[in-house]
Formats: sequence, C-alpha cells, structure tokens
Amino acid sequence: MRWKESPGSGKVLTEHWAKHLWPKSASEPIRPIGGKKGRKRSLLVDARGVPLSLVVSGANRHDVKLLPSTLDAMVMRTPDTVQPHLCADAGYKGQPAHHAIVARGYKPHVKQRREEAADLTAKRHPARRWVVERTHSWFNRFRKLLVSFEKTTASFVGLLSLAAALICWRQSISIYG
Repeated sequence: MRWKESPGSGKVLTEHWAKHLWPKSASEPIRPIGGKKGRKRSLLVDARGVPLSLVVSGANRHDVKLLPSTLDAMVMRTPDTVQPHLCADAGYKGQPAHHAIVARGYKPHVKQRREEAADLTAKRHPARRWVVERTHSWFNRFRKLLVSFEKTTASFVGLLSLAAALICWRQSISIYG
C-alpha cells in the first residue's frame, strides 16, 4: 500500500481548490438568537443556604416565570406568626414578580447591586443574595450535576433532589474535632 504524498512536506492544504465545502441544507433549522440549550434550576433557600425549594426548567425561560412555581414547591411551610422575607436580585423587579411574592405572604427585598452596596455603607441590613449563590456552588461540586448529560428531566430532578438532601444533611450535622 502506497501513501500519497502531500505537496508542501506535510503542511495543510489551504488553497481554494483544497477546501471541502459542505453543502448547506435549505431545510436545516436556524437557531434563533438568544435561544439556549440546557437546564436552569431555580432555588429557594433559608438564611443558612439549606435548599427549601427546587424547580428545574429549560435554560431559555426567564427567572420571573419560574418564581411562582419555586415559591409553591416549598418542602416545609413557615409558621403563620412570622412573615418571611424574600431577598432577590434585580431580575425579579417588576409587577408580576412583586405580585407573586406578596400573594404568597413574603415581604419582598428586591434590590440591585448598587442599592445593596449603599445599604451596606449605611449600616443597614443588606439583602443576602450570596447565600443562594453559595448553595448553587454546593450543587456544582457534585460533578454529575455540573454539566447535565441526563436525557430526561425526571432523572436530572432526581439527582438534584439527592444533592439537596446531602446538602441539608451536611448543614444539619455538627462536626466536632
């Protein structure tokens, strides 16, 4: 068997006639701009970062559309004597989100980052959104969840529920040593 020598001593052929152009299909769908593949998880956590609610949706849905289902999917209910506070970022600013928060009995604290920084300098209690970000980081430490290769949403939700149970267990135990 003889190998055909490539001209130019092993260099890649880059001339006009050497490039293979793949024919484009006219029926091939074009992905719309801003369309995303993947999944998005919406979390509701307590002050320590323990997950109380978890909802999974497509990555192309906005967070405001997931807010009512996230608030309704809470695992445990709060006592009626205390009005819970809900800290959220500027993505939840607007009348639909405010109505969903107030209708479920929460006191909304929806602030932008600069408003939160101003509260910090004024010695007021700032919104603690970093608690949710930390919980997302805890979920990302489970390498199976970092990139979702699960074919069905049910199996992905099952893995997320297992991870949430492990996070709750780790937050509830005390380690002495």
